[in-house]
Amino acid sequence: MAQLRQEVDPGEVGLDPKALDRLDRHFVQQVEEGRLPGYLVAVSRGGRVAHLTTYGHRDLAAGLPVESDTLYRIYSMTKPVTTVAALMLMEEGRLSLDDPVARHLPAFADPQVYVDGSGEGMRTRPADGPILIRHLLTHTAGLTFAFYHSHPVDALYRAAGLESSVPTGADLAETIDVYASLPLQFEPGTEWNYSVATNVLGRVIEVVSGQPLDVFLAERVFGPLGMTDAGFCVPADQAGRLAELYGETGDGGIEPIAGLPLRGRPRFLSGSGGMVASAYDVHRFTELLRRRGELDGVRLLSADTVDLMTSNQLPGGVDMRTFGSRPAHDEPGNEGVGFGLGVSVVVDPARTKASTGLGMYGWSGVATTTFWVDPSRDLSVQFLTQVRPRSSHVLYQDLKRLVHEAAAH
Repeated sequence: MAQLRQEVDPGEVGLDPKALDRLDRHFVQQVEEGRLPGYLVAVSRGGRVAHLTTYGHRDLAAGLPVESDTLYRIYSMTKPVTTVAALMLMEEGRLSLDDPVARHLPAFADPQVYVDGSGEGMRTRPADGPILIRHLLTHTAGLTFAFYHSHPVDALYRAAGLESSVPTGADLAETIDVYASLPLQFEPGTEWNYSVATNVLGRVIEVVSGQPLDVFLAERVFGPLGMTDAGFCVPADQAGRLAELYGETGDGGIEPIAGLPLRGRPRFLSGSGGMVASAYDVHRFTELLRRRGELDGVRLLSADTVDLMTSNQLPGGVDMRTFGSRPAHDEPGNEGVGFGLGVSVVVDPARTKASTGLGMYGWSGVATTTFWVDPSRDLSVQFLTQVRPRSSHVLYQDLKRLVHEAAAH
């Protein structure tokens, strides 16, 4: 077990201690008002942790505090990790961005695209072209989520038992076959729609590598990077370190809710959202990206591949809001933000409605966990708590603004 620790005084790396104090006071207030149970925030510059704060509780009922080694369900922050694994196979010549997915998963050999109608009256047509690996990595495959409630194909996902992206009792291979049986919302490569695509990618990794996803990640990513607590389950003797999961109530408070159980190896290995990790693990992974594929003498990816991953891959340099015309993505937070391979990328800071730098990249999880790297300021930031909001909230914008103030003095 390794713990994240502060390595340098903020002033030594050009960060304003007073601004960082304002950051802490802001989130302490969120805890005191009952909007968060507790949190961890870390701000690093040049790879050195210059600010590290823990406050509040990882389990309110038990009175257990947030500590630097607390474990968190990072949900969709799993996606960049799965992306790195796929890119490693690409560099080994075992996978290509332009491989048809059906080459590895034959169930996707005949994708159908939505035309009109709904339910039994829905009309579809054969896709003009195949779903490619790059479409999975960029969420342009035409896949979706059941919880959007914004398109007739979403309803088919719900009818297929995919409310939580996996049919009850199914494993990854069985789940992927269900995805493949459903129509695509649009022609692959023509729109951006955040989706179950990274679960499909996880299954591709299994087929190409010949290993279960959790084994491949443990041997090829977590072990080499020293991500000692990262995985898809929590050992019984470490269960007390796992933060309780809370949901936001209608009045802005929080209450305990069920989440990933993480007790024992799961039957469904979700490359989209199944991981648990500590702040140290997140820092190690973030540093791998910031250092362009190499960390402490261990190189997992070439610098060129990381540059590809962390640059906008949407056609014409557009952002997610422009290229993703679906109602689920027509929100201000997507303005000025494109998408690379498994991570978002800022393409127009002036339009993001937040304090961001050009090329800033990262991703977040549904339980209010986030990380980002800002190459223009050589900053990397992570914020960890365990609250599922009722809708998108302003926490991330506040965090970005307060970090920007600390770095801009």
